[in-house]
Amino acid sequence: MLYVKAPAKINLTLDVLHKRPDNYHEIEMIMTTVDLSDRIGLMGTAKGIHIQSADRFVPDDSRNLAYQAAQLIKDTFNIKTGVIISLDKKIPVAAGLAGGSSDAAATLKGLNKLWQLNLSLDELAELGAKIGSDVSFCVYGGTALAKGRGEIIQQLPTPPNCWVILAKPTLGVSTADVYGAFDVQTAQHPNTGAMIQALNDGDYDAMCANLGNALESVTLKLYPEVEQIKEQMKKFGADAVLMSGSGPTVFGLVHQEARIPRIYNGLRGFCSEVYAVRLIGEREPLA
Repeated sequence: MLYVKAPAKINLTLDVLHKRPDNYHEIEMIMTTVDLSDRIGLMGTAKGIHIQSADRFVPDDSRNLAYQAAQLIKDTFNIKTGVIISLDKKIPVAAGLAGGSSDAAATLKGLNKLWQLNLSLDELAELGAKIGSDVSFCVYGGTALAKGRGEIIQQLPTPPNCWVILAKPTLGVSTADVYGAFDVQTAQHPNTGAMIQALNDGDYDAMCANLGNALESVTLKLYPEVEQIKEQMKKFGADAVLMSGSGPTVFGLVHQEARIPRIYNGLRGFCSEVYAVRLIGEREPLA
C-alpha cells in the first residue's frame, strides 16, 4: 500500500471578479495549507477503481473526486490495471477546506508513483484542473495565488508561523446557491495585493488585517449560524477570523499558543467539529 497525505486548505483571501462566458466565475484567491490531513492509501489491483472509506458521507463511485482522478489517469495514459483507493478522512466533508480536491490531488500524485508515469508537478496540476477548481492548488500545496477558475497558480512565500482554529457547524452550504446570490457590484472585495505584500514581508499583523472573502457576506445571510461562530471566535480571542471558501467552516488565526484552549473549549460548547492545527504553508516535494 502506498500512502499519500492530503492536507486541507484555508483561504486567506477569496475574490470573485466577474462571471465568464463559460458560466464559471473568474476568481482571485490566496490559499495556504494547514496541518489537518486525510490519508490516501493506494494499492494496485487487476482492474477497476474501488473506493474504501469508513465515512458514510464519502461517495464510493464516480461522484468521488479521488475516483475521478484515478479515472482520468487511467484514460489519459491507457492504464489497464486497477486501483483500490482507501480514504482515511480527517478533513470535514463539504466544509470549504478542499477535502475532496486534496484527495484527488493526492491520488494523482500517488498514482504517478504507483504506475511510474514520471509526471512533473506542473503536468499533474494541469490534469487536476480538469477535475475541479481547487485540485491544481492542492497538487502543489503550500501557499499560492490562484486565478482564472483556480487553475492558474503563482507560488507565494510561506505565511508567518501561527495556529489555526477551525470550526465547522453541522450544516451543508450549497456553493451554487452562494454564487447564485453573489452580486459583484455590492460585494466587499479583499485587497489581494496587500495580502501578497504581507506574505512577502512576513508580517503577521498585516496578514490578519487583510484577510477577506467576497463570498462571506452571502453565506452569512443564508446561514446565520456561520456568523455566530465568527463572533464567538473573535470573542474568545482569535487574532483574525474568516470563513474559508464558500463555507461553512470558519477559521481563526492565533499567534499565542496559550490562547488556544480558551478558544477551542469555548467553541466546542456549541460546535461539534473544532480543530486546533498549525499552519503549514510550504510545498511538499513530489514523492
